[in-house]
Amino acid sequence: MDRMTPEAAGLDPAVLRDQLFELWNRKDLQTLHLAAHRGFSKLSEPLEALLTILEGCPGRQKGRSHTLGHHILVEFLTWMKEHPQVTLSSLLEQQALALQQRALTLTTDTQPAFVDNLTNIYQLDSLDPAMLRSNIMRLHALHCYKEAAVLSVKLKLQKELNMEEMCVPLILQNKLPLAESFVAGNNHLEQQLVTLLDSWCHPSFTEEEIHKRYPHISVSKQCLSQMQPKLLAKHVFRLVEKFNIDQGLCPNALHKRRLDSLRFLMYKRFVEKSMTDENWSDHVQYVVADDFELQIQLVEMLVRYCSFHKASQWSLRYNIPRDRLPCGVWETQQSLPPNLQQIGPSGSAKPEEWRPSRSHCKTFYQVPLTKDKVHFVDSPEALRRCRNIVLKEGGIVGVDMEWQPTFGCISTQQVALIQLAVLDQVFLVDLCASGFCQHPDTILFIRSLFAQRNILKLGYGMSGDLKCLIATWQQLLEEPLKMEAVLDLLNVHQKIQRRKVNRTQNGPKEVLVGKNSAEKGLSLLVQQVLGRPLDKTEQMSHWEKRPLRISQIRYAVADACCLLDVYSALSSNPAYFGLPADLRSISSSQSEDSGDKKRKEKRAHGKEECQGAQRVSPPSSNTEKGLLCGEKPSEDTPPLPPQQLRVVCDNMLQGLGRYLRCLGVDVIMLENTDDHRVAAKLRSQVGEGRCLSLDCSERARDQAVRVLRHFNVQLTPSDIFSRCQACNSDQYAAVPRKDMARMLKQKGFLQGQDIIDHTQQQEEETLGDILTPSVTPEIPRYVQCQWAPLSELDPDTLTFPGGAPIQLHAVPPALLPRIPLFYVCTRCGKVFWEGSHFGRVLSMFQDVLHITDKDPEPAAAAPQN
Repeated sequence: MDRMTPEAAGLDPAVLRDQLFELWNRKDLQTLHLAAHRGFSKLSEPLEALLTILEGCPGRQKGRSHTLGHHILVEFLTWMKEHPQVTLSSLLEQQALALQQRALTLTTDTQPAFVDNLTNIYQLDSLDPAMLRSNIMRLHALHCYKEAAVLSVKLKLQKELNMEEMCVPLILQNKLPLAESFVAGNNHLEQQLVTLLDSWCHPSFTEEEIHKRYPHISVSKQCLSQMQPKLLAKHVFRLVEKFNIDQGLCPNALHKRRLDSLRFLMYKRFVEKSMTDENWSDHVQYVVADDFELQIQLVEMLVRYCSFHKASQWSLRYNIPRDRLPCGVWETQQSLPPNLQQIGPSGSAKPEEWRPSRSHCKTFYQVPLTKDKVHFVDSPEALRRCRNIVLKEGGIVGVDMEWQPTFGCISTQQVALIQLAVLDQVFLVDLCASGFCQHPDTILFIRSLFAQRNILKLGYGMSGDLKCLIATWQQLLEEPLKMEAVLDLLNVHQKIQRRKVNRTQNGPKEVLVGKNSAEKGLSLLVQQVLGRPLDKTEQMSHWEKRPLRISQIRYAVADACCLLDVYSALSSNPAYFGLPADLRSISSSQSEDSGDKKRKEKRAHGKEECQGAQRVSPPSSNTEKGLLCGEKPSEDTPPLPPQQLRVVCDNMLQGLGRYLRCLGVDVIMLENTDDHRVAAKLRSQVGEGRCLSLDCSERARDQAVRVLRHFNVQLTPSDIFSRCQACNSDQYAAVPRKDMARMLKQKGFLQGQDIIDHTQQQEEETLGDILTPSVTPEIPRYVQCQWAPLSELDPDTLTFPGGAPIQLHAVPPALLPRIPLFYVCTRCGKVFWEGSHFGRVLSMFQDVLHITDKDPEPAAAAPQN
């Protein structure tokens, strides 16, 4: 028998693999390309040899974005296009099946592109689904969860697999986006994923439950930290919107979001006192809805925040059973006369006048129109009259919109009212009028308005308005609005802020962003340009409730009219505000800034901003100079106490905000439920050089150290816990144990055995007083804060002058025997007591602490709750 020559046998795949590996290590990809194509042509069985080469290739290498195997596959696909005769169909069926089975064993590569190419070459999607499913489960058993998910998506086998079995390991390994890809396009699987995440939002769900249900999955502490109900609820609502799923499938996330909203409303009404009782009542009814547990929690909160009287009224409205009422509420119910058992506006309330009070006129911007110049547009006939006036060529129209606040329970709200202000009139387009919103003439009018080149449209932060317009009219997705001659005054405002021109018509005025600067966004611009801010009391109104109150109408009209007045003032003297002569050119010039911003974001992916960091100094001081974004202060910059640094943190930096408050810094933190425009508007109010970009991958502690060093903040142990971490207040009241026990008993939190234990403790203390002199607990000397006398506390309602009740529900009665003194924040009522937290914080920030002889020993304790 004649022996086969080497040429007849073809090139040895191992030789080709070694040759390509050497070129790969030398990073000579051009030569590798040529060598691969020459080598593939010399292989006697290219498809079989390719598998031999891939089986011997190394895995991922440090510093390389792709594996050698992936690169060889890409080259082989290119070579196949030049050699179309090399296909799997040219082989015998058994031979082709054997190669496909070998190819399946290579799908453990972590790169989706590798799997894609392997599938295309060996037609893996044509295999028996049972075989493919078996291979995926093999990968899963090997803990190759990512690879199993990628392969199942590529082969479209998701419906054949168990969603929970496939997705839970991905979620617990912080790969939720891959789990989303697994279910995408399959409505049943999408609903299953949302339902699963929602089940983890249940109040009783714990980390232990995860370990119990999935003992075979290794979960890191970092991944477990992502399993918090608040974050999970956020993912649930995002997926509900993404997959267009009924919110009824996520009752736990909805309950969590509504509970957070209820707490927010209690704070706005009874602590901050920035919401009217009527607006609060409307929103509470919307948030609580028919959720029985929320109704009970509302009554419990009213006992703590307000009074038994109000709690009793709401408990009667919702028919809360006696056994679920807080202590004292049922007794108050029995004492209420019939005319006080219902919740509603007082019958003696005076009708509202169009012209507000004299004090209001002195404080806020006023609408320069009488009531007869305000027209409601709620029918096709009224729309025609509006159209004839608003769409006049050469005109200027102030545009604003209002919608019903939903507190994050619905991602995008529908517009309820559109305000259109012209020179001497305002039109209120009522989209809540029956049948008017979806009338063809209404949407046609809106299209015509924004498309007119000869009509200048003024707005402020219009991106949010347009987003809500799209939610109102779905046809705008298919045929977007044509936007012509639109000037967003937010861009103008940002330019003014960048030029550091903070003036009003009454003269120069420094504008601070922080506790002493209540004005934000459009209200701040109106104050800077026209001298008085807007009254924003009605901003969070029930805008879908009809009829609108006079105060609501006045607010809506003012928001649109002020745009015309601001534009007129800026146009008459643009140089005074550091603006170009043609304000309309600012819109187009923003594109350059936007491009620069995008390039910076691309270079610093994953970063957020600590917004509004600002040194508070006398007006004549120039200490803020040189504090550019990312630049350290100059060496001669004087040190700054934490109390004189004011910072605004967006909702991605809440951990940082809590640390800074803990260290005594004045911090405003945006919540997850805040509209995205809030951050943008706050950013516009911060002068140049006062923003610090922080890497979100850093620990909050490290971020805090960077902020302190950047602004040259001199931290001492006395600054720790000088502010309330919950509300940012720097004032506390010291409450001795005896007084705390009395208040707990008064509010029904000290009952049964707790009273017996406390009585025994009092007897022991009395005996101790006979044997040793009485010692009064001292206020800790290490806390640099203001101390309020306990006499300011109302003895009946247990509230401070600002209206905040003491949060007695958070004080465990078991603490009384060992805690002699409690500390209560006078703004929010949060209770703190001595613990080991001070020592831990001292240890965490020891590298930036300035310790003197006057400072406490590190062993000192600190308030904790």
